[in-house]
Amino acid sequence: MGTIDRAEIELPVQRQLEAYNARDIEAFMPWWADDCQYYAFPSTLLAGGAVEIRERHIERFKEPDLHGTVLTRIVVGNVVIDHETVARTFPEGKGEVDVVCIYEVENGKFKISEQRHL
Repeated sequence: MGTIDRAEIELPVQRQLEAYNARDIEAFMPWWADDCQYYAFPSTLLAGGAVEIRERHIERFKEPDLHGTVLTRIVVGNVVIDHETVARTFPEGKGEVDVVCIYEVENGKFKISEQRHL
């Protein structure tokens, strides 16, 4: 079994977070495999494939207060787990949510992504 380079696995997660915080959909999308599955943990499919992920995030990126801050990052094999605080603009106003994001990385792209609000 070959060794997995932690930096190589972590890079897509960091770069997509930077693009998320910049609300830059063009910089955000290259990190998602065409057939990536995006779930609300554990099994609610939110978006199937890069096209649906793009559509979902175009709407999210319209929020003026959107910003994710990593509190903890764990890398195990080809899986990256981030505990984040995300600032959002909700219908009732600005707020924050704590989120655990799990990314399965294959060939430099996300194959599976899951989120759970805490």
